Amino acid sequence: MQYAVPRRGLPGAASLRAWAASAAAFPLTLRIVGTREARRLNREFRRKDYATNVLSFRYDTGGDIVLCHPVILREARAQGKSLRAHYAHLVVHGVLHLRGHAHDDKASARRMEAREIRLLARFGFADPYTVK
Repeated sequence: MQYAVPRRGLPGAASLRAWAASAAAFPLTLRIVGTREARRLNREFRRKDYATNVLSFRYDTGGDIVLCHPVILREARAQGKSLRAHYAHLVVHGVLHLRGHAHDDKASARRMEAREIRLLARFGFADPYTVK
């Protein structure tokens, strides 16, 4: 776990680790950052000039997941979700990307979303794709 933002209000490290471990059995780093760092990384690695909610970087033996707290907080509020539920979803989503899952087309998106829904249900979270 790496924190580049204050920890107050964030889900606990144990929860973040459990959500990540539910989708992966390899070493990874979770880093929670602010808007500036998320935007820089997204611009550098994806050529997109904005802060995004989650970025995944895969390596031979594991990977890194970067979570942008201000974006996640804003999205959770806009979607009427708890911050904890949205973090759980994005951690799982990021780990699945590390495992090679994608959502580039409808079929791959359905498979990835179904996997996310199953993993999140283990922790008592509702389907993150159901809009209330």
